[in-house]
Parts: sequence; structure tokens; C-alpha cells
Amino acid sequence: MGILIFIVFGLIVGLASRALLPGRQSMGVVMTAMLGMIGSLVGGLIGNLLAGRPFFDLHTAGFIGSVIVAMALLAAVGAHGRRRMVGAN
Repeated sequence: MGILIFIVFGLIVGLASRALLPGRQSMGVVMTAMLGMIGSLVGGLIGNLLAGRPFFDLHTAGFIGSVIVAMALLAAVGAHGRRRMVGAN
């Protein structure tokens, strides 16, 4: 049950980061969930450490950190994709 909640939370974080980052991101639901899960792990750890909360505590600082890291990952993936497409032409 815990892994299912993590996947759903990752999808929510991924969708939030895609909604907040301007521009078009061409990725599916699975990649969005993976992006959110990675952002959730890294950003949640950093946000909860800065707030002085346990890692597995669901807290606003962890959610905000998750979305910020997911947005940074999304921007990095988007920049890499644009660079690769420019080189292909």
C-alpha cells in the first residue's frame, strides 16, 4: 500500500511541477509520475531536513521542496531535449 501512495503522490507532484513550469513538456503520465517521485524523494528530504521534521512526515515544507526539485528536473530534462533536437537538425 505504501508504494501505491508514493506513486500517486509522485504523480501529484509531477503534475504540479508541470503546471507551474511555463512551456510545453512532451512527456506522458508515467514519466510525469517518475519525475514527481524523484522530486519527492530529493525535495522532501531537503525540505523536511530544513524544517526539522522526520523524513517520512507529510509536511508542507516537504511538499514544496518536492515540487521545486521536480520543476528543476523538468527544466533540466527540457533543456536536454531541446539541445538534442537542435543537434539532430
